[in-house]
This record gives sequence, structure tokens and C-alpha cells, in this order.
Amino acid sequence: MKNIGLEIETAKPERRPLAGDVAALAGVSPATVDRVLNRRAHVKSATAERVVEAALKLRYLPEAALFAALRPKPMRLTFILPSGNNRYLRMLGAYIARPHDQYRAYNVACRCVFVESFNPAALAQAIAFHARRADGLAFMALDHDLVRDAARKVAETGKPVLTVISDLPESGRIAYLGLDNIAAGRTAALLIGQMTGAERGQIGLIAGSRAYLAHADRERGFRELVDGRFPHLSVVQLREGHDDAAENYRAAREMLIRHPDLIGIYNIGGAPSGIARAIRELSAQRRIIFVGHALSPDARTMLAEGAMDFALNQSHEKTVFNAIRIFTNIREGRAPEQGVDRLTIDLVTGENLPAAG
Repeated sequence: MKNIGLEIETAKPERRPLAGDVAALAGVSPATVDRVLNRRAHVKSATAERVVEAALKLRYLPEAALFAALRPKPMRLTFILPSGNNRYLRMLGAYIARPHDQYRAYNVACRCVFVESFNPAALAQAIAFHARRADGLAFMALDHDLVRDAARKVAETGKPVLTVISDLPESGRIAYLGLDNIAAGRTAALLIGQMTGAERGQIGLIAGSRAYLAHADRERGFRELVDGRFPHLSVVQLREGHDDAAENYRAAREMLIRHPDLIGIYNIGGAPSGIARAIRELSAQRRIIFVGHALSPDARTMLAEGAMDFALNQSHEKTVFNAIRIFTNIREGRAPEQGVDRLTIDLVTGENLPAAG
């Protein structure tokens, strides 16, 4: 009997499509396919759509990856803040660096860098350097021509620039994200004036530095309201503590010793713990009303313990997301501050402390 052999034809595996196949179907070069699918620059939107359509037909990549190729890369936003011992600013920087769902929703990527405090040359150099790699820049401004010129040069390239916490007019910035600092100073004066009633006395002011327009404006507003509403009170010469607890301690201690009729201290800047320490040590026989700025971890503890009476706070969450909204408005061709709520002063006491974030 003759053996009959059976031939079984096996199907050849389907060849996986290559970038060249996508290029041929879309009528572009393989380099253009690479630029589209890796979201590189200099590809017309119509060309990108054609490449993605071809890749979909050939099942070159999963659909999610292909549609992601049509979405612009996240807008790169850099925040520049002063380094040092200001715990509120460190807290703000940490908040910026953390991933948030809103970053993805607005298609932005945020980073924070710190630069030497109170050094206009260092800040100007940081603005010029980081602007090269960012699509938008936000910074806490020192009121100095070097900083103003650096910001203006970046703005002239078409990149949006914001100031946060402390403003810098005539710098080309598209918006300022911060409190009305004259109003903040007036609010602090009103609180101390009403808390002390008809008692005569003096009030001490401690700032980080008048080089921050925010601090200069707070001093101005404070003095204006005291002069107009509380003529029985007087303001002693302002000290600059550079947002350093040890410097603030020495400044507050010197005030308390030199002015035995001191009845209040307004800390215009940061590092309130040094001031609270001086008050604890030297005010056993008198009540000192203590008003400060920013709900830092130190301020939170002191408010809870009664060592500080009031903190005038600027929400770091609202600051960051208002900045993102402004940058997004610019990217999408809208007015910079369209739909952006103005930042307001949060008055925090030991009785209304918000939950720690």
C-alpha cells in the first residue's frame, strides 16, 4: 500500500508594521512619523493627524498611545522662590513639586527651584537660565533693576512671566498673583489697634526686607492706618530680619528692651518663631499683640498655643492653581486672568485653624 503524505500549510505570522509602513501610507517621511509619535516640534497639525490615522489603520501602536500623540506636550512651568529659613516658602515649593490631578487636567508640568534669598543678581541669573527650558515662568520678585531687566527680556521672547507673593511692575509680567499688600498692612494695623483699645503705646515692625515690594507695601499700609485711625499709637523704626528666626529674635528682643511701652508687633515677613521666643522671654508683665503672615507650620503651632494672635495667609493652593489657569489662558489665546479669582486675605486665628494639608 502506497503511503500518502499529507501536506499541512501553516499560516505565516502577520508581519508587525514598521514606521516606514506608516510613513508610506501617510505620504510622509519616517522622520516625520518619529516627530509626530514622540510629540516633537515643527509638525503641522494636519500632517500629525494624517500620521495618526495611518498608524491606527495599521495598528502600529495602541489607540491610547496614538491619540496621546495628538495631544500637545505638557506646558513646562517653572516657579522660582527664595531659599532660606522661610518655612511657608519651603511649604509652597513642596506643594508645587508634588503631582496633582489638576496638573494632568490642565496638561502642565510644574517644577520649583530655589535661589539665594535677597540676592537680585542671583535671581536675575536664575530667571534667564530657567526661562530657556520653561514654557512659562513664575517668580517671587525682588524690587531691583537687574531682576526687572531679566524678566523683561524673557517676556520679550514671548514667554509668559508671572510674579507671585511680591510684585514687580514694569517688568513685562502678564499678571501678579498675591495679596493686596497695602490692604494686608492696613488689616494688621486694624487688628492691633482694636485689640489694644484706648491703651497708649508703641508697635514694632519686623520685615524680611524692603527689597520685596510686598514688605514695603505692607509697612506703608500699616503706617497709614495707624496714623489715620489710632493717633494714640506710634510705630517704631522697622527692623529687617531677612526671614531668619535668629535675626528676628534679636530684633524683637532689642525692641522689647528699648521700648517698655511696646504693646504690639507686626511681623511683615516670615520666621515668626524667633519673635514669639523674644515675647515669651521679655513680656511676662505686659500683653503683646502679635500679628504675622502665612500659615507656616511654626505659625500654626503658635496660633494653637496662643503665642501668635493672628496670621494673614495667602493660600498656596490657590496661588499655584491660579498661576496654572493664567498660563493655560495664554496658551489657549484667552485673556490672562479670564476666569481667575482674585486672591484674598485669609485671617487665621487659634480658633479657626484649617486642617493641616
